[in-house]
Amino acid sequence: MLRVSFWSRSFLLPVLLAVPAPAADVFVYFGSHRADPKVGFSLAHFDTETGRLTAPVFLQQAVAPAYFVIHPDGRHLYTCNSNPGKSVSAYSIDPATARLTFLNQKPSGGGDPSYVSLDATGRYLLLANYDGGSIAVFALAPDGSIGDRTAFVQHTGSSVNPQRQTHAYAHSIRVDPTNRFALVADLGLDKLFVYRFDAKTGKLEPNEPPFGVVAPGSGPRHTAFHPNGRFLYLINEMASSIIRFGWDSKRGVLTQFETVSTLPEGFQGTSACAELAVHPAGRFLYATNRGHNSIAVFSVDSNTGRLTLVQHVPTQGKTPRNFAFDPTARWLLVTNHDSDNAVVFRIDAGTGRLAQAGPPVPVPYPFCERFLFAGK
Repeated sequence: MLRVSFWSRSFLLPVLLAVPAPAADVFVYFGSHRADPKVGFSLAHFDTETGRLTAPVFLQQAVAPAYFVIHPDGRHLYTCNSNPGKSVSAYSIDPATARLTFLNQKPSGGGDPSYVSLDATGRYLLLANYDGGSIAVFALAPDGSIGDRTAFVQHTGSSVNPQRQTHAYAHSIRVDPTNRFALVADLGLDKLFVYRFDAKTGKLEPNEPPFGVVAPGSGPRHTAFHPNGRFLYLINEMASSIIRFGWDSKRGVLTQFETVSTLPEGFQGTSACAELAVHPAGRFLYATNRGHNSIAVFSVDSNTGRLTLVQHVPTQGKTPRNFAFDPTARWLLVTNHDSDNAVVFRIDAGTGRLAQAGPPVPVPYPFCERFLFAGK
């Protein structure tokens, strides 16, 4: 396998892209949250047998691709361009080389777009504008470019924290497993909104009830469904906690159960949560702590969805943000954006515990990472 340093000259990129990928070799994209020249997307190889990650090389200039997703067809990538971008962009993917080709860009409709997702049909792109406190839906054209906006909702209000909750901060949006509802976590309002989603038109309408309320000052950030579709988990950035909800997929109704901390008992420092995800097998949940600089590992009760703490593992860097499972679900890749690195952890299939696999790999100010799954 060709090894190329991230800091190698850009003319080496075609050489990296031209290397045939063995069966165990997959591509990994990284997004850097900066707007400088020669900064945007970078590309690395990942060996699913050994967990080895190569140093990424510069791939495509882009303005602050803070959070991005890859379409299930494996041929299109969509990113929010965070501040100063205030836009959302589409790219086509060459599946053989992972090279990106810019397709088009649309105004996001609000400040600091921070989250994008796709509906289950792959025909609509959903977007949350963090500083703008708004959400939007865009239709996708047959060629994968971003088409007309089909929905826009502006949140209003505030909550108790005078520094962080003076207005709405829509932090994430995703559809439920039935594709009939869209859930929006708003950090500024301490609410988890539920909208009815029309997969034929891309329209959004408030559900009844329209939202679930969390404890004041919690700061809802991201959500994750259990594979069985009956449980929903909400990570609270400001409270460093996770709330377990029951999910009624017929009516779009949330039932709040317990709240668990993502931090060790007795921790006195400053920390804020970032990402959470349920392992594809449904037995474990992972969450990142920025400040404590760790990943919290929980086991999941298959009958109730209840979380039990398993482990806190240092991320070997400062301010871990997003993470992703590899295609085999045997490895977890996390980025530390204030340490400019990415770290691979091996997942114990029996316990869910994480063990570091290899040294940190340099990546410039990484915010997001995505595997290009083989066979897509």
